[in-house]
Amino acid sequence: MRKRNESVTVEHERAAAAAAAAVPGPLDKGCSLRRSLRLPARYGLWFRLRKLILWLLGMYIAIPFLVKLCPAIQAKLVFLNFVRVPYFIDLKRPQDQGLNHTCNYYLQPEEDVTIGVWHTVPAALWKNARGKDQLWFEEALGSSHPVILYLHGNAGTRGGDHRVELYKVLSSLGYHVVTFDYRGWGDSIGSPSERGMTYDALHVFDWIKARSGDNPVYIWGHSLGTGVATNLVRRLCERETPPDALILESPFTNIREEARSHPFSIYRYFPGFDWFFLDPITTSGIKFANDENVKYISCSLLILHAEDDPVVPFHLGKKLYNIAATSRSFRDYKVQFVPFHTDLGYRHKYIYRSPELPRILR
Repeated sequence: MRKRNESVTVEHERAAAAAAAAVPGPLDKGCSLRRSLRLPARYGLWFRLRKLILWLLGMYIAIPFLVKLCPAIQAKLVFLNFVRVPYFIDLKRPQDQGLNHTCNYYLQPEEDVTIGVWHTVPAALWKNARGKDQLWFEEALGSSHPVILYLHGNAGTRGGDHRVELYKVLSSLGYHVVTFDYRGWGDSIGSPSERGMTYDALHVFDWIKARSGDNPVYIWGHSLGTGVATNLVRRLCERETPPDALILESPFTNIREEARSHPFSIYRYFPGFDWFFLDPITTSGIKFANDENVKYISCSLLILHAEDDPVVPFHLGKKLYNIAATSRSFRDYKVQFVPFHTDLGYRHKYIYRSPELPRILR
């Protein structure tokens, strides 16, 4: 009986000792608490950061495959017609943008396609234009003033800020300015495509020629609009109705070289860049081959390009000029390249600010 009680006592003492060892002292308790608070927070932050890095890396790798599988995505990125800047403007009211001598039209190049057009008369006709209807503006195209058909670049609308400022400058120099939004841009109806954009431009050109009589008609393309402009002028020259001159502002050679040279392209050094990104553009029927078109154009050509252009690199405009200058089609016409120094800060869309522009155009 005594041995049993001693056994129970020994087991009780051992259990008490084990329990005492399991309960930390004041110092051990504090260290354990700090460890329990510090380690999970540190490892939790690293876990979240690592998870974010892996997610971004996964997206970076997945996007090329997504573009390859859906070429329409790359077409959207070329056109950027879904970007409407500035927002909340009424394109039916050009006077809200300071164009008091401008009329808004709507033309229909094809069935189910409607395009919005602005016609700004020369500043000399400003007073006469007040309160006049569309018929008066159309008849005014027959007045003794030259006409510029302006083809804007991607993104935005015919009411873009830098575009409006250019209309004002050209109007002050005595030009009619006719511009429009391609199908799928602004308030124009239709789906964008290179063929459709070119056909819209051809329709507006013919509309102008039907009303302008013997007045000179010049075509001015900017950025992506230079691709539309050379497509148009090549077609006009092939049918022997060339414009009086072609003006290309910030042009590129072709859309593949522009996409490859674009400074915002974070994938330019990605393995298989051409296969992933450039081939889908071609698959979508988008070429805008200015370098090929100029070989078939027979009219005077003026190229304007800023050296600090961050969107279309300056060297592409210079390369296009070199191709045109040696082309047989221009042997009887003047080809001129006008660079604008980096210090001027004209970049991609502010050449209209140049005080030399009136002299250059003359």
